[in-house]
Amino acid sequence: MRLALAVWGLPGVQDAAELVVSELVANAVLHARRDSVRVTVSRLGEKSVRVAVVDLSKCMPAARTAGDDQESGRGLDIVEALSGGRWGTEPLPWGKSVWAELGEKDKPDE
Repeated sequence: MRLALAVWGLPGVQDAAELVVSELVANAVLHARRDSVRVTVSRLGEKSVRVAVVDLSKCMPAARTAGDDQESGRGLDIVEALSGGRWGTEPLPWGKSVWAELGEKDKPDE
């Protein structure tokens, strides 16, 4: 992912992308409890990318409220904050994809 972002001239989203992927992979490992996950990064435009984690569970993620003393439960809040609310899920025949868009949204040609 780091190389793709560098080649695409998007090193400014690298830290956010790594944190989002870390949170989504952690959720997949913790909740999907499957042997494999797939991470993808796709360029959406000159200034933005979509990172996604695909797992084999059909159970969709749900945000929850974590108490101040809890060590987990904030992952989707972090994804929400870093993506500016541009994240979601896609059901797949064999599981699901959880994705987030990072970077500046490309403006349509005027």
